[in-house]
This record gives sequence, C-alpha cells and structure tokens, in this order.
Amino acid sequence: MDVTRVFIHGLDSSSQGTKGAFFRQRVPGMVLKDYAGDLEERMAQLEGRLAGKDRLILVGSSYGGLMAALFACRHRERVRRLVLLAPALEHGDFRPYMASPLAIPVALYHGRKDDVVLPGPTREIAAGLFANLDYQLVDDDHNLHEIFPTLDWEALLEMAAH
Repeated sequence: MDVTRVFIHGLDSSSQGTKGAFFRQRVPGMVLKDYAGDLEERMAQLEGRLAGKDRLILVGSSYGGLMAALFACRHRERVRRLVLLAPALEHGDFRPYMASPLAIPVALYHGRKDDVVLPGPTREIAAGLFANLDYQLVDDDHNLHEIFPTLDWEALLEMAAH
C-alpha cells in the first residue's frame, strides 16, 4: 500500500505558490489543493479531501503546518510523517494533545530570521507535542526560500522506497 503525500500551503499562499509549484514538478500524485476561510473551515476542507486516505505524509508550510499538526493529532493512526516548514503552531490549541505526544517522525525546519512565526515559541510547542522531533533552526527567513529546494525531499517524502 502506497503513501499519500499532501502539501498544505500557508495562510496567504496557495497551491500555485513557489512550494506548490516545486512539488507539482517533482512529486507526481502529490495532493495539492487550495484552502480558504478560518482555521476550522480550512480543517473541514482538509478533512474532506483526505477522507478515506491513510499512510499520509503531510507537508505543511506556516499556517499549513498548523493544519498538518492538528490533523495528525486528530488522526494519529492515519498519519505516517509530518514535514513542517515554519509552522504557525502558536495559533492552535494543542493542550488536549500534550498529554500524549505524537510518536510519528516529525521534521521541522524554521528560519532563525523568521519575523512572521517566531522560532522560540514554535520550538517549545513542538518539543511538547512531538515525541520523535527533528528540529532544524536554519539560516533563512519565514519563507525558507534558501533552504527549501535543498532539502532531501526524496527521503522526507519516502520516495526512494517506492
């Protein structure tokens, strides 16, 4: 059974942005959709699009990282891995999930020059929420334009095994 790879864009972005275009060119079959509305509306859209799918690898950027983390907390058994890019975790209420941290692999990349989503609070939340966290503070800004294309996407998206 194959994995389902999903990219979730940020608040002011779309699946047509730089990251979406990158994945569209390099990752055949990746789920690339647009999300609109407030957090719960966006979560309802995500829930609908991923209904019946499991073995999910979720890549979330900024607000999309918040969505990916919330989805994984709500559907632990369906998510295989998270890749979070400057995730806006401080905008979510993770208290109900802190008692039982997620055990799935989580790779989190955050720019030390990020002035949109502050790395400090994000790292604190992530450390309490994810038991298997690989946190990388990189020399970049919020959009991670420098580091994003250089990441080992083949490994992060488990493409070599398929």
